[in-house]
Amino acid sequence: MSALMTSNRFTTAAELLEQLGGIAPERVLLKPLPGTATESDLIRLNIHSNRLYELVQGTLVEKVMSFPESALGVSLILRLGVFLDRNDLGLLAGADGEIRLMRGLVRIPDISFIRWERLPRREIPMEPIAGVAPNLAVEVLSKGNTLKEMARKLREYLQYGVELVWFIDPKQRTVEVFTGPEQSIVLTEADTLDGGDVLPGFSIPVRKIFAKVPRQTKAPAKSKPNHAKSNSRKRPSRS
Repeated sequence: MSALMTSNRFTTAAELLEQLGGIAPERVLLKPLPGTATESDLIRLNIHSNRLYELVQGTLVEKVMSFPESALGVSLILRLGVFLDRNDLGLLAGADGEIRLMRGLVRIPDISFIRWERLPRREIPMEPIAGVAPNLAVEVLSKGNTLKEMARKLREYLQYGVELVWFIDPKQRTVEVFTGPEQSIVLTEADTLDGGDVLPGFSIPVRKIFAKVPRQTKAPAKSKPNHAKSNSRKRPSRS
């Protein structure tokens, strides 16, 4: 097993959560017991549950995404779809497309793009979990994601064949583009996102990605009472 992957052995729940990236405990399913879950468990759960789970270290971990992140992801996948209609480079999958990065490790990028070179028959894989790593993996960051969780996910993507990773941050209105573990650039709304060698010819201004995302305004700071003034007493005037 790769040095990247930590052992399935853990002695406490806290140790497990830390290995998974310091995630919230409510995201970890206890049945089947952490460390014992299989792909069959994952497929059955994702079919019959109204939530999505990933398989990590024999543990079923809920994928967090709310409506705003879903809407943003769909908006981007529509733009990618228009480009691919004109440039038949490969296949797109959405936020419920399960990808096996290695045996026992199944992730669900918010958007996956697989070039036809990785699908020689140029057809959609028909198994429930695609057994080919995408060339591009896109993650729309959610409030429930932790820095450690996303760092781990990034390492897994890059180690198991993903060439290009986009982390889209609605809060900061940025896109971080990764082409290697130590190779990344953060794009702001003044920049343009392109597909590099994976999607040659594709580009979109970052501001268009966030065009329909409301800007978050900071709540006005509450004025603090001037205790020194309020506690002062006027000296009685002398007549």
